[in-house]
Amino acid sequence: MEAAAQNIAHDIQQGMESDGDQYLTFMLAGEEYGVDILRVQEIKGWDSVTPIPNTPEYIRGVINLRGTIVPIVDLRRRFNLETVEYGPVTVVIVLRVDDPNGGKSRVMGLVVDAVSDVYNVPEESIKPAPDFGSVVDVDFVQGLATLENAMVIILNIDRLLNAEEMSAVERAAQ
Repeated sequence: MEAAAQNIAHDIQQGMESDGDQYLTFMLAGEEYGVDILRVQEIKGWDSVTPIPNTPEYIRGVINLRGTIVPIVDLRRRFNLETVEYGPVTVVIVLRVDDPNGGKSRVMGLVVDAVSDVYNVPEESIKPAPDFGSVVDVDFVQGLATLENAMVIILNIDRLLNAEEMSAVERAAQ
């Protein structure tokens, strides 16, 4: 885990000197997802959280990260995927999330199966998410990119939790 985090930190530094947008990719139920690398603040191994009552089941709780209360979201639960026991490669990706309505930015942690890689992805190579109608909510999918013969689902992390859910977590944490 330590070596993987160091390799990714090196990739981030290298990527800041290259063309294209940078995405940190991670695995979730055998699929690869990506988030904007500029939003990533930290990658931590899984540790216990303080549960918060009356929050959705995919919000595992909160952690205190150097004085900042950080809600932790289990992406498997958020995406209605099968839940699994957390293992040695389970990580929390700590991200800066902007309020889509123009409010202040917040910090949020995402529990994922494992961190994968950092990729340069030109904006024009990201295809829009398919329209499934009202049956499937894809608001938090920014698009799809094919990288090294694999499909990567690029997430819009600002839409993973709506303002009401974030407010509920903040109120409960206080």
